Amino acid sequence: MSQAAAATTTSRLLPFAAAALGVGLLSLMDAFMKESALLTGAYTATVLRSLMGAAIIAPIWLWRKKGWPDKAVLKLHLERGIISAFMALSFFYALTKLPLAEAIAISFIAPLIALYFARVLLGEVIQKKAVFASFLGFIGTLVIIGGRIGKGEFDTDVVLGLTALMFSALLYAYNFIVIRRQSQMAGPIEIATFHSGVGGAVLLLFAPFLGTVPQTEALLPIAAAAALTVTGAMAVAWAYARAEAQALVPIEYSGFLWASLFGWAFFREAVTLPTIAGTVLIVAGCWLATRKSAAGINDNSD
Repeated sequence: MSQAAAATTTSRLLPFAAAALGVGLLSLMDAFMKESALLTGAYTATVLRSLMGAAIIAPIWLWRKKGWPDKAVLKLHLERGIISAFMALSFFYALTKLPLAEAIAISFIAPLIALYFARVLLGEVIQKKAVFASFLGFIGTLVIIGGRIGKGEFDTDVVLGLTALMFSALLYAYNFIVIRRQSQMAGPIEIATFHSGVGGAVLLLFAPFLGTVPQTEALLPIAAAAALTVTGAMAVAWAYARAEAQALVPIEYSGFLWASLFGWAFFREAVTLPTIAGTVLIVAGCWLATRKSAAGINDNSD
């Protein structure tokens, strides 16, 4: 292989490496956030994570910025920030009720839901394989839930956790549509700044009703989660600016492996056979729905 060809291959692989890094960092962030939410409540932990994240990245953006985002870009920042705020809150609440790997596995249905959002919002035609893929994802979800029912663990907490998780998955699916446009119009630092800043500001409005005094022992894991959120979000944004979403989405599924590892390391959570079987079905459905003969790579610069 010539030096030029090797450089081209490396350039094409970099977005996928960045996406994989981002998934790993964000999976570790989920573990820290579960710990924080159990200590001080999902709402307080989520708000503090967003505000700490903004405090970390905003000074860098202010130092580097070339001007305030124009109206179109600012609208995307606000849209994703609002979506992400409630997506994160509902997901972290679900983590207080469900094992980490199980929650991550069920959240994988988001790419399948995104197909139907694309049909409604973008007018895309849903192919037969996508319908079959959705069926696989639905069956996989039922397998995971059925595993809990079979063990007699389907109590009120599980119902609340699953309800919050499904709501988060709906928002995450819509997020797929927004992030691709956002990543092509703004750099990773700007995206990470508004992602944390807008999300924190939106959630802060509910402080009089949901806020609690944060527990001291929760502050360190929240700070770690904030730093991981910023770095993970920047890695993902950089990747999505350079490769098609449908090419990168399958990398999201590596999050289950990380969640299994971190769930065991942090909370001694065992991964059950129904969870593994359901995950295989969901991932198979997502792969079928998103696979393409040739993944497109963009050459957008930072």
